[in-house]
Amino acid sequence: MPPKVGEEALDFTLMNQDLKPVSLKDFRGKKVVLAFFPGAFTSVCTKEMCSFRDSMANFNKLDAVVLGISVNDPFTLKGFAEKNMLNFTLLSDYERKVIESYDIVHRDFAGLKGYSASKRAVFILDGKGVVRYSWVSEDPRVEPNYDRILDELKKIG
Repeated sequence: MPPKVGEEALDFTLMNQDLKPVSLKDFRGKKVVLAFFPGAFTSVCTKEMCSFRDSMANFNKLDAVVLGISVNDPFTLKGFAEKNMLNFTLLSDYERKVIESYDIVHRDFAGLKGYSASKRAVFILDGKGVVRYSWVSEDPRVEPNYDRILDELKKIG
């Protein structure tokens, strides 16, 4: 099951789009939005990540960090970030360990037998790494409620 509200999020270390390791524990003391998405350069994922980009001023005011996570390799994520002028960190779960541990795997994604990708999911963590909000979609075409994400962040002291 995906991490539940009130549980501590499982720590992980993934490579970012600049081939640097990033650990979730590095963000202790800050609010964190984990935004899992199925794939870079796809229409809904591009719209979602650009929506986060366009809201970064609001996230910054709330002392929140956004981490976009997909199974794409770091090189693809770097191109995706540059093309869309993304102003937050993207992390590569190319080994699919994090999506497995968070239980948010789309198996045989897009009808491709044997190919797995992340379900679209958002987890908001408080400064102690505890999940304060959880949303997982079974339908990769559905975007998260961006206003709700900001509202949930405002509730965290």
